[in-house]
Amino acid sequence: MAKKSAIEKNNKRKALAARYAAKRAQLKAAAMDENLSLEERFKARLKLAELPRNSAQNRVRNRCEITGRPRAFYRKLKMSRIALREYGSRGQVPGLVKSSW
Repeated sequence: MAKKSAIEKNNKRKALAARYAAKRAQLKAAAMDENLSLEERFKARLKLAELPRNSAQNRVRNRCEITGRPRAFYRKLKMSRIALREYGSRGQVPGLVKSSW
C-alpha cells in the first residue's frame, strides 16, 4: 500500500489538472498560433507560466486504484500487476483466466 499522502497529492493534481484544462488548452493554442503577433504569443506564454505547476496534466502519476502503487500500472484496468494477479486469482477480473498446465 502506498503512502496516503502520496495518493492524496496525486488526487489534488488530478483535480487541478481538470480545473485548468480548458484555460491551459486555450493559452497553448494562442502561444502556438502563428497568425498572432509575437507579443501576443509571448503574453500567452507568460500567462501559461503563471498557472500552478500541478495543474499540468503530465504531472499526474498513474496509480493503482486499489493499492496506490505507482509502478507496473495497467492503464486499461487501472490497477497494478500485483493487484491484477490477486484479483485475477480470485476470479474478480472479467475475461481473465488463471493459467494452469
